[in-house]
Amino acid sequence: MPTSSQSTLLATALFALVACGGAKQAQHSSYPEASRVAYQPDDMAMGAPPSYEAEADGERYAHIDENRYQDTQTQSVSTFSIDVDTASYANTRRFLLSKQLPPASAVRIEELVNYFSYNYEGPSGDQPFAIHTELSSAPWATGHQLLKIGVQGRRIDTASLPKRNLVFLIDVSGSMSSPNKLPLLKKGFEMLVETMREEDHVSIVVYAGAAGAVLLPTSGADRSTILGSLDKLQSGGSTNGAQGIELAYALAAENFDPEAINRIILASDGDFNVGMTSTEELVALIEKKRESGVYLSILGFGEGNLNDETMETLADKGNGNYSYIDSAREAKKVLVDEGGSTLVTIAKDVKIQVDFNRDAVESYRLIGYENRTMDNEDFDNDQADAGELGPGHTVTALYEIEPKTGSTASQLLELRLRYKLPGQSGSLLTAQKVANRSVAFASASPEMRFAASVAGFGLLLKDSGYKGSLNWAQLQEMAVKAVAKSQDPLRQEFLELIGIARALDGQSAQLAR
Repeated sequence: MPTSSQSTLLATALFALVACGGAKQAQHSSYPEASRVAYQPDDMAMGAPPSYEAEADGERYAHIDENRYQDTQTQSVSTFSIDVDTASYANTRRFLLSKQLPPASAVRIEELVNYFSYNYEGPSGDQPFAIHTELSSAPWATGHQLLKIGVQGRRIDTASLPKRNLVFLIDVSGSMSSPNKLPLLKKGFEMLVETMREEDHVSIVVYAGAAGAVLLPTSGADRSTILGSLDKLQSGGSTNGAQGIELAYALAAENFDPEAINRIILASDGDFNVGMTSTEELVALIEKKRESGVYLSILGFGEGNLNDETMETLADKGNGNYSYIDSAREAKKVLVDEGGSTLVTIAKDVKIQVDFNRDAVESYRLIGYENRTMDNEDFDNDQADAGELGPGHTVTALYEIEPKTGSTASQLLELRLRYKLPGQSGSLLTAQKVANRSVAFASASPEMRFAASVAGFGLLLKDSGYKGSLNWAQLQEMAVKAVAKSQDPLRQEFLELIGIARALDGQSAQLAR
């Protein structure tokens, strides 16, 4: 049951649009047609947006300082949270297809690597995931090695998915009017609705200058009602995202089902400009709300004012995923094809810790995951937040290693992984030793060579100081060989993006002369 404050908030927000004028009154006593709020976007305009510093022509990205090499004599242990976000790759693709190189801060290498599925063997028994490792020479640094860590989540048949109790939290402010924002957003949610079952329920909350519920929990069998509510949405006004988040959580809490997937899907360009607008305030709100068992996933849309920094942070703190939707195809990938893995959680607060053998490794560097690194003592701290793993999810991480000269050590490292099962507050630990056996990069598995190619793509896009001898021609050759036998259209598209980036980088170099 909701608390009195939750009920008050919900009832107040349901009538927020009425107070603005022009909206029809709604009753909150029950969920039939009478309880669905009608709204006009012009009613929601409140105030002017504040000014703020932005990057990339008005888009906002968190600055990334790349991970440095760590000397094992002073720091032999590395700890990080898993990351299954994919927004950076789709956003990078958007830049490249628009004939622009992305800003370096928009390129998060772990999200590029984890955009793709990998052919890892699944777990046996009741284990929620399987762990795989591989060691080869590094293709861009003579004498260095590349370690790949792969985690494969247990796959679940779509028919076996739990009930879904979803709240669509939709930004309908004026900034969402362009075709690649609200119209594309509606198309994506419509695809998801077509997969809903009778036992699933959907609610819709919208926000601009104020927030309101336009659809209270409705069975997935009543698709015409859900689709009709989506179809009526129009954009206009400023952006009070915090008020929308408060209402969405209140609605999700009031209808919480412990046997279901309870998740809010926030769709926006992230341009919060009314009410609670600072990332710090929004993070505090989300961290408080996630304790309810309702998770938050975020879909980013559009260009020009995209607030990538805030949306990535909120999804991380809300125990959810962050995806960027640049096309109807990407919407289908995220919400339909991968809907099970992006909406369901099979393991939460998943942390990886690597304890390198000082006798085998001189130094190491984690490639990417800069905003997912953790203090080593937090590995055993069950209060420390980390990433979530969905069914079928693959997580891949790469370390570049400088081996110890003349070492004959047989063990390279001990790999530890800590996680919680859904609904549990105590964590479980699994650990395995990894042998010090490296192969030539050309002899490594196709999955190893492909993951390295995607990481190399990120290094070149960022013009990283750690790219070593890698150049676009070498990357292109490396990727073509890795993708040669793959029928995956996304991997084939990756090859095209390398060609575009190579040409754009060449043009930039000529202009700089």
